[in-house]
Amino acid sequence: MDRRFILLILVTFLSVYLNSCKKDNTVDLAGITLSKTSLTLKPEVAETLTTTYFPDDATNKEVTWSSSNPAVATVDSNGKVTAVSVGSATISVVYKQNNAIKANCDVTVSWTTLNNISGNVSGTWEKNSTINVSGHITVPAGQTLTIEEGVQVIFDDNGVGASHTKIECIVAGKLYCKGTATNPILFSVGSGKRTAANTFGGLWGGIVGTRECSEMLFSNVIMEYTGGDVVADSPSALAGIYTAGGDITPHVTTSNPAGKYVVMNCTFRNGRSDALYFMGGQAIIANNTFIANGQTGGEAINMKAGCKVDAAYNLIFSPNTTGLKLSSSGQDDAAGRGQALIRAFNNTIINSGWRRNGVKGGSVYVEKGALVSVFNNLMVNCKFMTMTPSFDKPSPTGGADNNSVIDYNFYASGSQQSTLTQDNPATLTSFMGYVSSQANYWHDGRNNTPKVDAHSLVSASAGDGAKDPKFVSFGFNNVDLASYTCDASWNFHVQSSSPVLTGAYASFSGSYSPYWGTTGITVNGVEYKTPAPAARFGAFGTN
Repeated sequence: MDRRFILLILVTFLSVYLNSCKKDNTVDLAGITLSKTSLTLKPEVAETLTTTYFPDDATNKEVTWSSSNPAVATVDSNGKVTAVSVGSATISVVYKQNNAIKANCDVTVSWTTLNNISGNVSGTWEKNSTINVSGHITVPAGQTLTIEEGVQVIFDDNGVGASHTKIECIVAGKLYCKGTATNPILFSVGSGKRTAANTFGGLWGGIVGTRECSEMLFSNVIMEYTGGDVVADSPSALAGIYTAGGDITPHVTTSNPAGKYVVMNCTFRNGRSDALYFMGGQAIIANNTFIANGQTGGEAINMKAGCKVDAAYNLIFSPNTTGLKLSSSGQDDAAGRGQALIRAFNNTIINSGWRRNGVKGGSVYVEKGALVSVFNNLMVNCKFMTMTPSFDKPSPTGGADNNSVIDYNFYASGSQQSTLTQDNPATLTSFMGYVSSQANYWHDGRNNTPKVDAHSLVSASAGDGAKDPKFVSFGFNNVDLASYTCDASWNFHVQSSSPVLTGAYASFSGSYSPYWGTTGITVNGVEYKTPAPAARFGAFGTN
């Protein structure tokens, strides 16, 4: 037989034999397990799952990873799971050569929920957490509570104890509320209680800064449904800040003349009392929205002795009595509560004063020794112009400081009439209130020149078209004067032909400059400054 032929047979036999041996030595994969069968993550957090193969020496371990809901959680080829949004998903790992061999991990993506919170609180409430408050809470002196963006602080409207005392948040330390425009912080009650019927329900007791509270920051915060009755066991009564049986709590209270407070880009709505009631402190109150503050009395911004405050670019809609109450009431120099110093400019105040029975209120109220600058504000359909009782008798128990500047404001009156019996016949329209003797326009007796609003622009009649602010969207001549429902579709920017764009004060120095525009207020290590005045009336220019 030919040697080459024999060699070919041997090579073929050897090849078949070796292939047969290789197949016999293959170790098949029988199963897969994951390091976790369930996983809970917060959005934007990642964790890697690890696999265990059975048997460990399986010849082929090729697998495929997948997520049942990538909008909630994704997974990469290495088993890294990344939480995307709140919800549920199943992460699967599947053997490529046999789909029956697989393992799953159920993933829940959620934010933290803290229940039954009461007593002392401090530290950080993390982004997008839900904090369910069941009793009074206190930030103790010397401690800090930081609330991150998106946190919802929900107060039990049932109150505390057998008396159902409305829950209060007392701040003796420092409070920093750091929301964002797209993810604000919410202070409220349960969603089922956020109804029109509860607009003035006073379902919780607000935030009360004590004499020890040195700093508070409210940035991009929504606060609503405050105004609980102060009773004997209310923390604010026990601290001597409010009086049991006589007071109801505002949204935010300050008590420390040495405190530093910044309130910017917030919304304060649906409160039975004032929105901001400051009894002291250096403060910037800017770019906020106030809606439906006060049931039978109350203001959006109420400043007292011990305050040095800039209030600018705020939108104030339907406060019960006034948009701005500026008073040095309670002044006690020896005790550290000095004269109230307030500069208020470029605010827009609408439908103010109509829900207060009587002749007190309107757009702005200045009294009792306060030294103020009130200029370039836009008042629309308010019950009265700026009121200055006893302007010629300045003292902490009488009129405002005669060095105050109240001028270059714009008062517009629509044609609609009040439907409230109390307004017939004296103040049926805003215009009638503007020219009423109750408007308290004090004059210098030497030459009979106005001391208040000498250069201000005022409607010549109800519905005066020349003084129509020409908002982008608002019923200047048809929104009920006593309405406190602010339609979200309204746009209080003005058209390019608006009269509020001309005639305002334009030289911003001295009394016409903010207190905190150059050197600001430092809170939590950040310096905040008051925005500079604008040479127009109101908070908003054109879009």
